[in-house]
Amino acid sequence: MMRSLWTAASGMISQQTNLDTISNNLANVNTVGYKKETIQFKSLMYQTLQGKTTDHEGNPKPVGAQVGLGVRTGAITTNFTQGALNESGGEFDYAIEGRGFFMVKLQDGSIGYTRSGDFNMSLLSDKSLAMTDTNGNSVLDTNGNPIILPPNTKSNEIGVDLQGYLTMLDENKNPRRTDFQIGLAYFPNPGGLVKGSDSCLKESPASGEPTFYSADQLDSKIVSGYLESSNVQAVDEMVNMIIAQRAYEMNSKAITASDEMLQQANNLRS
Repeated sequence: MMRSLWTAASGMISQQTNLDTISNNLANVNTVGYKKETIQFKSLMYQTLQGKTTDHEGNPKPVGAQVGLGVRTGAITTNFTQGALNESGGEFDYAIEGRGFFMVKLQDGSIGYTRSGDFNMSLLSDKSLAMTDTNGNSVLDTNGNPIILPPNTKSNEIGVDLQGYLTMLDENKNPRRTDFQIGLAYFPNPGGLVKGSDSCLKESPASGEPTFYSADQLDSKIVSGYLESSNVQAVDEMVNMIIAQRAYEMNSKAITASDEMLQQANNLRS
């Protein structure tokens, strides 16, 4: 009888983690560049009640007798499908159409990888302009170096083309391509990236080492004036939440039933 209590409890714990994951997806439904997470379950080990079973005539049965001991969270995977590109009107808002991640140099010196392209131009002490994210982290080029424009560059004359090259207006007010190009990183296994705060991902042994590319090398495009929205579908997450709630409720009913059966057994009189 105690086996059913622990089995149902493992189901409730797993469904609570499932609900935590769904809640995080819903909380980030409007987060730029956010990628949906999905939980995967694995069954726990099985207890063999009878290794060799026979019928009433002693003939072996084709199946044994095993009972499962519950469920656990196997993994929480990230769905890296493309989110919709929404026009933002921001002067330095960029969206990746295709594969790859923007690269930013974090405060601790490490590199963060993100699909959130809401960038700004920060004025440095020598009057040069550095392309940064909303936290002031430098955006990196195809060589992994910060993108810093020469002093006295006018921010309202800066643009970007589909390959990620920054452009500046010439004397005839026509955009001219510069040598500065926004870099993109690509990983052998993006699912192995470690998630951090501020929509940044970090390299891990599971993700493999990144390779730096330009947008055209990845068959991607960098679209100016747009931001990539979250790929979370709110309706799907609401349905998943109801399913998780019902599964949690069924496991709690199993615990209640097991408790009542134990109570009946304790009340038996010889």
